[in-house]
Amino acid sequence: MAIVLDGKKLSLESEKDFSKRVEKIKARNFSTPILATILVGSDPASATYVKMKGNACKRVGMDSLKIELDEATTTSELIKKIEELNANKDVHGILLQHPVPVHIDERSCFDAIDINKDVDGVTSLGFGRMSMQERAYGSCTPYGIMRLLKEYKIPLEGKSAVIVGRSPILGKPMAMMLLNENATVTICHSRTTNLPEIVSTADILVGAVGIPKFIKSDWIKDNAVVVDAGYHPEKCGDIDLEGIISRSYAYTPVPGGVGPMTINTLIMQTLESCEAQLGLD
Repeated sequence: MAIVLDGKKLSLESEKDFSKRVEKIKARNFSTPILATILVGSDPASATYVKMKGNACKRVGMDSLKIELDEATTTSELIKKIEELNANKDVHGILLQHPVPVHIDERSCFDAIDINKDVDGVTSLGFGRMSMQERAYGSCTPYGIMRLLKEYKIPLEGKSAVIVGRSPILGKPMAMMLLNENATVTICHSRTTNLPEIVSTADILVGAVGIPKFIKSDWIKDNAVVVDAGYHPEKCGDIDLEGIISRSYAYTPVPGGVGPMTINTLIMQTLESCEAQLGLD
């Protein structure tokens, strides 16, 4: 029987610990941890994600500062807002909801976030530090996956890990995190030649390509650890899980696997940022 990597269960258990840590901060007369979320434009999916993150803050006793900017906001205007939040001592974490409107230089805006408030793990500096195994907040989805693998005691050292996807906030940091745990890592993408053959070598497979059921179950070998980081309106991920559940060593369900861990990791890192600012870490 395959192990179900239950992100929903782990996230709920983690929130109990987070709540206690928030209470400890409040009991010592410190300010409440605050996550600032920036939403540019009116994309319904992005608005839903921001709302979910705000609700997660409330569940553990944290506050969220919701900032909504017009679709026509320029890169310079957005950076100015980020700099204001960087200077605000009451704000412990800053999240710029991805994606921003196409006319905005998203990378420049991400990199404007103070490294100490980069709780979503999106800055170039944070990625570099994490890759070099220096202290930094990790990109939330890959770090959430790493926490899930650790919780279920999935062996990583010496294993062949294949990541299908190369985004700067998922595929690339996922590769570095696994490499730092002594896995042997291959990064692939939708244009990789002989992709099925490469996937078939994976002891640990991470689907992060953003295409529904792009990775077919018959590409995957028996007893692999299958992590699906995708989620689509069809309520499926990037991997055809139906044909692999009975053959895998472990897998993440969709929904309920990786998704809850992403938001949970964001909340955890905001709390850690607050503790660090107050000298409690």
